[in-house]
Amino acid sequence: MEKLEQFIETTLFRSRWLLAPLYLGLVVALVILLIKFMVKLGAIFLVIFDDTGPQLIFKILGLVDVVLVANLLLMIIFSGYENFVSKIDMVEGHVDKPDWMGKIDYTALKLKVIGSIVAISSIELLKAFIDIHNIPKEDILWMVIVHMTFISAGVLFALMERIGHLPHPTHKEKTEETEDSAT
Repeated sequence: MEKLEQFIETTLFRSRWLLAPLYLGLVVALVILLIKFMVKLGAIFLVIFDDTGPQLIFKILGLVDVVLVANLLLMIIFSGYENFVSKIDMVEGHVDKPDWMGKIDYTALKLKVIGSIVAISSIELLKAFIDIHNIPKEDILWMVIVHMTFISAGVLFALMERIGHLPHPTHKEKTEETEDSAT
């Protein structure tokens, strides 16, 4: 029975490597975002003197959107791999190692994802406000409602995480509280 348990536990532990191809797939998605960014940047250069100020800002905000999604993907790749598959040892002590690398746990990653969604939603809303004369008012209303929903969800999620991680009193503190309330 002990050998069976050891086999199951070993198999379960090694199964984490099944996630590695998923993270490599996200690296491919990052390359796709780079190509998309370069295409958008090239399109801006083609019309740089023809576009009005708001049109140019609209296109640049599109670039910012792509960068935010790319940054988010990179955080998910690094922290997901390190949290669930294996530590990335080759970067220890490397001068270019990001400060956050190895420090983002799953909870912090979820909060960063929600924060990025809010930032991306903010940019989309700003684009709509720049082009407000060409967008139906009810569409803008729905965009604001969705944006506020994202903000509310983010705040509530952060609050739930804070409440869930409140320090628990030690046995000694519980005993002292019980004694204090008895007197």
